[in-house]
Amino acid sequence: MELLSRTCDMVVNYLMMIKITDVIDMVIIAFVVYSIMIRLRSTTSVRILQGVLVLLVIMWLSAIFDLRSINFLLSYAVEWGVLALIIIFQPELRRALEKLGSSTGIKQMFVKEEAIPAIEQAIKETVVACTEMAQTRTGVLLVFEREIILDEILRSGTKINADVSSELLKNVFFIHAPMHDGAAIVRNGRLLGAGCMLPLSKNVNLSRDLGMRHRAGIGISENSDAVVVIVSEETGGISVAVDGSLRRHLSAETLEKFLRNELIPRDNVEQKRNLKDELANLKERMARNGASDE
Repeated sequence: MELLSRTCDMVVNYLMMIKITDVIDMVIIAFVVYSIMIRLRSTTSVRILQGVLVLLVIMWLSAIFDLRSINFLLSYAVEWGVLALIIIFQPELRRALEKLGSSTGIKQMFVKEEAIPAIEQAIKETVVACTEMAQTRTGVLLVFEREIILDEILRSGTKINADVSSELLKNVFFIHAPMHDGAAIVRNGRLLGAGCMLPLSKNVNLSRDLGMRHRAGIGISENSDAVVVIVSEETGGISVAVDGSLRRHLSAETLEKFLRNELIPRDNVEQKRNLKDELANLKERMARNGASDE
């Protein structure tokens, strides 16, 4: 009880010493750290940061348990590791500074643009394009990015940055087009690039009749949370890869429903349904009031 009382007294005394400037300082630091984590949330960067955190935890434990040799080696590793991290993340840091210095950089840090209408339009155009290309057996590999940013994959292809349309997708995946064999990347309803190279799946239990296009689609879904739409060049079948699993032989209606469930937040869908119900009820009440006035 005495130890608990002392601890409470120390906590109270510490809280009384905190000023408003300290709170502002902590909020700014938290925001900067959060922004850095968001910018570096691609698969490779996250794994590197996880490795750094493991080393820091091991160094902290070695100091507690007085493991001098391990602590000595890790201390030097951390000192040189700071320079190594700057070299490793040099492209990401440069792009972040360039974006911050642009006219819209600060606005994008604080304001998150609503991309739901663009995603809905992209889904509709994708379903139309895939249905038509399935009839002509045109191969398609279309990646819908979600939380994990695929900048490294995007840099392996050709930048486009255009609204998704069925005609654009058919031109990109046209059999004689230079970007036909690569993957196209869609972010927030916009086609950012095409001709991108994807990692192949390492799953040895996949069916032997799956070609390189399907294995690449499954591979990127294993390494990220992306939703991948695939049209077979041999059979014209439409498939979707999510979380390392493949759903094959989808109809146009099933494809559209699946993409909506995976790419559009459910709370947004519920809000639209509630809004439609309210509008229907409002029209019904107005019709009743008009009939009663007559």
